[in-house]
Amino acid sequence: MDRRSAESAAGRALRAAATLAAAAVVAVALVSLVYDRAQPSIEASRRARQLAELTAVLGDVAYDNDPLTDTVLLLDPELLGSEQPLTAHRVRRAGATVAVLLNVVAPDGYAGPIRLLVAVDGAGRVLGVRVLEHRETPGLGDVIESRRSDWLRGFDGRSLADPPAGRWEVRRDGGDFDQFTGATVTPRAVVRAVRRALTCVERHHAQLFEAATPAAP
Repeated sequence: MDRRSAESAAGRALRAAATLAAAAVVAVALVSLVYDRAQPSIEASRRARQLAELTAVLGDVAYDNDPLTDTVLLLDPELLGSEQPLTAHRVRRAGATVAVLLNVVAPDGYAGPIRLLVAVDGAGRVLGVRVLEHRETPGLGDVIESRRSDWLRGFDGRSLADPPAGRWEVRRDGGDFDQFTGATVTPRAVVRAVRRALTCVERHHAQLFEAATPAAP
């Protein structure tokens, strides 16, 4: 190949490289543009899913605030089962707090801590309980999951007075709550954690159920 041919080939290679680089820049710009335009919709869908998961334990309680952002941190290791502050979500209607959603840990599960979400109304009654995370034995302890059984529904409507303190236990321990065949440790841990959650609401009631601060005019 003579010098002129070599220079021509080099020029074509440079032009091809420049074209590819330009195409790459345009492609990146288009992807970025599409992402920026889709991001609000993606974020809205993500928040809607989070809100639905969070408020699934409220039953038919009506509210008009955003419980995802209307929160308070509670530090009460004795009752919440964690040395770190845990988030409580306020559920409001017309500025008044009608329920709270507490993150609670049952530290004494059979295979480790069990994370729970407990919904409690202003009168101290359980609206619902959901298991957020656990490592209990499949086929035994995992009956605490709502998809596996309706055992958690046994807490609905309960309060510190119903049943009385001495009967907030599984039946094997003289209480009112069923245990599972072949598994007592797991339900025992959950029953006690729910009772502690109710006690926590009673202890921190003023903070949890305080009215919303009116917006500045």
